[in-house]
Amino acid sequence: MTQSAALSRLHTQFNGRLVIVGFGSIGQGVLPLILRHIGGLTPAKITIVTAENAGEAEALHYGIRFIVSPLTQDNYRVVLDPLLGAGDFLLNLSVDVSSVALIKIAGERGALYLDTCIEPWPGGYTNPSLPPAARSNYALRESVLALRKQRPGGATAVITHGANPGLVSHFVKQALLDIASDLALNSPEPTTRAAWAALAARVNIKVIHIAERDTQTPRVPKAVGEFVNTWSVDGFVSEGSQPAELGWGTHERQLPVDGRRHEFGCDSAIYLLRPGAATRVRSWTPCARHYHGFLITHGESISIPDYFTLRDGAQVRYRPTVHYAYHPCDSAVLSVHEFAGRNWHLQARKRILMDDIADGIDELGVLLAGHPKNAYWFGSQLSIAEARALAPYNSATSLQVTVAVLSGMIWAMENPTRGIVEPDEMDFRRNLEICLPYLGPVIGEYTEWTPLVERGELFPEDLDLTDPWQFKNVRVT
Repeated sequence: MTQSAALSRLHTQFNGRLVIVGFGSIGQGVLPLILRHIGGLTPAKITIVTAENAGEAEALHYGIRFIVSPLTQDNYRVVLDPLLGAGDFLLNLSVDVSSVALIKIAGERGALYLDTCIEPWPGGYTNPSLPPAARSNYALRESVLALRKQRPGGATAVITHGANPGLVSHFVKQALLDIASDLALNSPEPTTRAAWAALAARVNIKVIHIAERDTQTPRVPKAVGEFVNTWSVDGFVSEGSQPAELGWGTHERQLPVDGRRHEFGCDSAIYLLRPGAATRVRSWTPCARHYHGFLITHGESISIPDYFTLRDGAQVRYRPTVHYAYHPCDSAVLSVHEFAGRNWHLQARKRILMDDIADGIDELGVLLAGHPKNAYWFGSQLSIAEARALAPYNSATSLQVTVAVLSGMIWAMENPTRGIVEPDEMDFRRNLEICLPYLGPVIGEYTEWTPLVERGELFPEDLDLTDPWQFKNVRVT
């Protein structure tokens, strides 16, 4: 199939209504993709419910009903009940609206559901009266998994399916298959969770970095007192203010000094007693080479290591270390430094870069390391020029998210009775089939880089030379 055919292909037919909650940069970017690739979803069957007027001109352009009504614990049922019924779709792209609450109402109404992260009500990320463990993505995920136990089956609710978390889980499976093939393991493609974990253990994947470097630059530089980003400022600030979190692998020898385990749940991850936006880690991408990224908490840092855990009874035999290593655009880095200097009080002005981006790419992928070929990066190198040519209302960053939202919606429509589902449990090939035409160059590249490269030259460092992939070596202290 040619790219032009792929960009106009109807992937599925949907006869229900669609309610979009939240219409920031991701909502605005995904709307034209939905109209392009999902048959039956005419503008008359779509309603947008949002907290502010952003995106109203786009909704008017498409002739879509646009309701400004911030959802709260007191009114969300009153607002959503008339809009949702059996066979409809609730697409949650909001901030400060409880994902658990919306998953519940969608399930009660027999509607499909998708979100890109698990959101709490306001204060759930940053309320200082809550202990750090309660403000973690680990705790939020456990709350949804508890809901799944209470409500097995039913209408499909896809959780945490944007670029990351979401698309990167599919990248991990493809990368793992690539490495296994290059090692001539002659292993059949896994079809179960246990088989995927067994393959990762056989290949000896010690570490999975979600390795992202955004080089998009604005025409107008960041000003003092302004937070600038290529996607939701509120979303980035919220997750950057949460404790740094990472999946904790079985090859790790000791917890960091400020590392803590959770006293509940699956035990796949730890957290640090510091914000993710104040914590840096080393990683590598093909264009950036080695770099320092922020250890921002994300759902995939918890769900991926959980999915790839091998157990002998109650004993964990294998699990990889997994974490995000995010170097946002340089304007966002300056914004984070200023934000931190203000003791984590947000600047007065916020700007999401879109039409004013001059150049750059978002290089987003996964780095699987520790195996016999050392490390392998697989992912997307999408430029702003390509993104603009592929879809309106998108930057390179937003398009990587919005096409993954689209693929998750289509998968849910094609699998409507699967209950609550994480990205790792979905058909990675179907999702990649939908996403690839929108991701620019998608490549895989091996590297001999390790976190020990060029270390200790200026000053001595406390390194673990027996294993370069210990988190001790990856973390920038």
